[in-house]
Amino acid sequence: MTLTKRCAAELFGTFWLVFGGCGSAVLAAAFPELGIGFAGVALAFGLTLLTMCYAIGHISGCHINPAVTFGLVAGRRFPARELIPYVVAQVSGAIAAAAVLYLIASGKAGFDVTAGFASNGYGEHSPGGYSLTAALVAEVVLTGFFLFIIMGATHKRSPSGLAGVAIGLSLTLIHLVGIPVTNTSVNPARSTGVALFQGSWAVDQLWLFWLAPIAGGVIGALIYRALLAQDD
Repeated sequence: MTLTKRCAAELFGTFWLVFGGCGSAVLAAAFPELGIGFAGVALAFGLTLLTMCYAIGHISGCHINPAVTFGLVAGRRFPARELIPYVVAQVSGAIAAAAVLYLIASGKAGFDVTAGFASNGYGEHSPGGYSLTAALVAEVVLTGFFLFIIMGATHKRSPSGLAGVAIGLSLTLIHLVGIPVTNTSVNPARSTGVALFQGSWAVDQLWLFWLAPIAGGVIGALIYRALLAQDD
């Protein structure tokens, strides 16, 4: 499969992740009286990833997340020379998804993008008022375990065909834990897409949601490789 086709798959996959996950947060989480709440948003993120694992996993590996790509490079599961094209495709897909979501959401009277637009934040912009330090630790730890799970689920000795289920459910669990802290990033592309449309504090705080997930992803992958290098 050519790099161009694999990058196209990453673009569409990231679009679906951001549109489905952030779309559930913006359009459905607090819908009058019957909103899906945090649990529904967490499930939406997990389902978007699970479905894309089977739709594009055989094409691009279904990273749809720069932190995953960085982690897999560190874990020697992905060539470093292809990292930048993958990340560009992922961020492009996230921005396109945020643009479509903005067009839909702005069709309702009273829509205010400055209220958050599913952006990630800390301090006064954390859903639970958590500090920068708490947000940093949460994003590093959650992304670290995400990569640990990905490395294990896609290992040659893992049950064939079930990796997408484990990975999708792990992202659901990650969101159940992380939404109150940072609105859950663990994905710099997801954070960037909506932050650019929120346009103020989300852009100012975006640095953390690149730094922490990438650091966590690399750490998680390296830990997994250190424990099981003899089996790779």
